[in-house]
Amino acid sequence: MNTLFLRVSSGLLLSVLAVGILCYILISGVNTVRHEHFQVNTAKPLFDWMVSSMQQDTGVSYFNSVLSNGSRLQVVPIQELSLDDVGVERLGWGQTLVRDSAAGTHVFKKLSDKYVLVGFFPDLYEDLAQATINIISYQLSHGSERNLQETIEKLAGWFAVEVSVVSQVSDFPSTSVMEAVADSGGGVFRESDSEPLIWFKRLESGEILRVQLGEPFHPFAWPIMLMLFITVSGLLSVAVYFLLDSLTDKLRSLETVASRIARGELDARVKVSKLDALARLGGAFNSMAEHIQRLVLVQREMIHAVSHELRTPVARIRFGVQMIEDCPNQDAVNKQLLGIDNDIQELDELIDEILTYARLEQGGPILSIQDINIVDIVNQVVAEQSSTKPDLKIIAEFQGDTDRWSMTQVEPRYVHRAIQNLVGNATRYCAATVRVVCSLDEATCRVDVEDDGPGIPEEDWEKVFTPFARLDDSRTRSSGGYGLGLSIVRRILYWHGGQAFLGRSDMGGAKFTLVWPRRQ
Repeated sequence: MNTLFLRVSSGLLLSVLAVGILCYILISGVNTVRHEHFQVNTAKPLFDWMVSSMQQDTGVSYFNSVLSNGSRLQVVPIQELSLDDVGVERLGWGQTLVRDSAAGTHVFKKLSDKYVLVGFFPDLYEDLAQATINIISYQLSHGSERNLQETIEKLAGWFAVEVSVVSQVSDFPSTSVMEAVADSGGGVFRESDSEPLIWFKRLESGEILRVQLGEPFHPFAWPIMLMLFITVSGLLSVAVYFLLDSLTDKLRSLETVASRIARGELDARVKVSKLDALARLGGAFNSMAEHIQRLVLVQREMIHAVSHELRTPVARIRFGVQMIEDCPNQDAVNKQLLGIDNDIQELDELIDEILTYARLEQGGPILSIQDINIVDIVNQVVAEQSSTKPDLKIIAEFQGDTDRWSMTQVEPRYVHRAIQNLVGNATRYCAATVRVVCSLDEATCRVDVEDDGPGIPEEDWEKVFTPFARLDDSRTRSSGGYGLGLSIVRRILYWHGGQAFLGRSDMGGAKFTLVWPRRQ
């Protein structure tokens, strides 16, 4: 889970970082073009006016007088310009050029075939706005009342500004601005750097003129935000599309495999990759398919084995019933009835073994895990087996700190049965002695059941845990059992997170070992 969380978190972080870098590059590029376009549009009206006026004998000195501190104009021969060929060619087309530098901004405008008007401005917007205001003020001050409205319209058109006559209090940005205009007769006001400059001028007629210049450059204007939104939405849409397309393919693959399994192709599996978005689901699906395949196989084997196991006692019962008809006396009848009763008891035990194995094999049984003293369970099993086999020597040995580590979390009924099955098997095949060794430590519990019998060949060590399996040596049908006891033992240990395996004992016989964790 932690690995998946880290992968998802790192993937999201990298995606956000990549989108952020891409948006930054995109906005920077667009803003570079927008800023140049803004500078050209800001400088063009005033420079067009100045070029037109200079061609009518208005000198550079006049225009330098209306510029703010630090700004300056000069006429430069085209040959002395430090512009590339493209810039010179654009000047020839009548365009206004703007070039930024560390000190400020240079503006170029062709004055004649040989000369270019060059302006330098530390702050292009502020400086050109102030110059525009000064020129408008001069033109209005030297105009006549008769053509004042005509002059205002021409100036508004030339400099691309909004000119209106203030007639209401609401036309002022604030009361303080209105008071300042009333006291000084005019002034330039600006609420913030992101707001346009507004010039108020009280004319001799008493009217207050309001001139609003163009808005300054906004790096995050609404077109940029709209473009950013569209870009991010597009990237996310593309990412979601490919993700959903990949998920759809994987889900379609799962659907195909599920259909194949439903048709009986139990070996069908989903291809799983570590980079797959549905890797865990595919792995869980394959585990489920393997479990189903194993259950079907076990079911088939059980049906075959149970039908085989049932034939013998049923045949003996049928034979006993037929023999009763020919019994000469009551003693013979009682003998046959006793045999039939034993066969019925054998059937009952067989059914109990089959149900127990099926319950442990098909899915997870409901385990009532409890803290149990394993020493008590081992002693109980040894005592029960000793009472039924008094002629055998059954001993229990304990290793490790039993007072400290004897408590373990298990299902007591199943663990008791597992140890009982092993000890019962050992008493059937031993010569005289069975030893149960319990080893305990902080992490695990271990129980070894050994006997001094003939043992089991090493090539059959795994076979004995197969359901209904029997060996062809001394451990045959004549010794009892149905071949399910060891299978039940292994499944009990499996559901306790442990293992059951077989080895060779120092006593000469078989040695069965159970190992499981102390804490579930």
